Amino acid sequence: MKHPYHIIIAGAGGIAEAVGLILAEWSAITPTIYIGDQDLTKAQSVADWIKNGSTKSCQVHAFFLDAKTINNNMHSVFEKGDALLDCLPGSLAPNMAQMAKDHQLYYANLTEYVAETNQIINLAKDAQTGFVLQTGLAPGYIDVLANYMFQNFCKQYEVEQVDTLELKVGALTNHAIPPHYYGFTWSPVGVATEYLKDCIVIRDYKKTTLPALSERGQLIIDDIPYEEDLTSGGAADLPDALSGKVKRLDYKTLRHPGHYGWVENQLKSLKQSETLISDLQQIMQTEIPHIQDDQIVIYAAVEGKDASGTLRRQEIAKRIHPQQVGKHTLRAIQTSTATPLIQAISWLLETKTKGIVLQSQLDAAAFLKGDFIKRVYGEVK
Repeated sequence: MKHPYHIIIAGAGGIAEAVGLILAEWSAITPTIYIGDQDLTKAQSVADWIKNGSTKSCQVHAFFLDAKTINNNMHSVFEKGDALLDCLPGSLAPNMAQMAKDHQLYYANLTEYVAETNQIINLAKDAQTGFVLQTGLAPGYIDVLANYMFQNFCKQYEVEQVDTLELKVGALTNHAIPPHYYGFTWSPVGVATEYLKDCIVIRDYKKTTLPALSERGQLIIDDIPYEEDLTSGGAADLPDALSGKVKRLDYKTLRHPGHYGWVENQLKSLKQSETLISDLQQIMQTEIPHIQDDQIVIYAAVEGKDASGTLRRQEIAKRIHPQQVGKHTLRAIQTSTATPLIQAISWLLETKTKGIVLQSQLDAAAFLKGDFIKRVYGEVK
């Protein structure tokens, strides 16, 4: 942050605390931070954690946040704010976006939920401030990276179309044990949704949908085998932006080998019903442990023929590990999710852009070279 802004963070979970600490520690000018949550005690605990964990002097305030109704105290906080960073569950995103619009706050969120994103697009299209949507890790960073690679490939090889654009991300434990070969390194809310909601892809240059978990495959990254499959939400708006330009585009989630087979077995034991998502979510939360040590594996690739007809492929792979920020060590999922959100809101505040900004509309080169992004993801050539 290059000015003394007032930043409101909605939520008091692991991503929210990372956002607050990074803002306090890495901003050129430390903003005043407000942590809002329906559990005021939890919000106060996060505020204290940020203040105690930063090496800089910072003002961090906690307040009670009702995601459905504005009360007088919330109104007072929102009137002071310049921007709202939404770290609440995706189902609440339209409510928070409406509050941001009503109080003329710049807004950025993380959710991969498609229906909720479409609601925000409709409600904020005439907003007096800017709204960057789906700007976490996946959707978020991976989409900006893939779009950047596509644009560079076309420029370098003098073409307008490519055969494939692949986006893959895994939030993984360092080790995996049977039967599930998985561990929750972040909030379990929404994982079952990603596994069961339809996925937006490009096939034969046209945007379409495919069932989640319908294209399982294997790949090797840095000599380590992974399995991959389609999951919902991670492609953001790239299927719209690149229709007609890419023959095949999809987002797939990386897992340790064996995990998707376990999920398939759970789904076979469940009845197809309106409660299928919540039923799978319950099984996963009951049988899969939470694990602190984590890593983020990122892979993006573009493939196509150059102007002379030679088949070319370009790949970028990254591995994010836990990182010390101030006096605390943040997990990889925290830094990799928080920094795109912060980079997006920094850009909005500096440019004063109005209306909806989707991932394909960001200046990919500038975003990937942003001060917050580079500290976690490193340089992209």
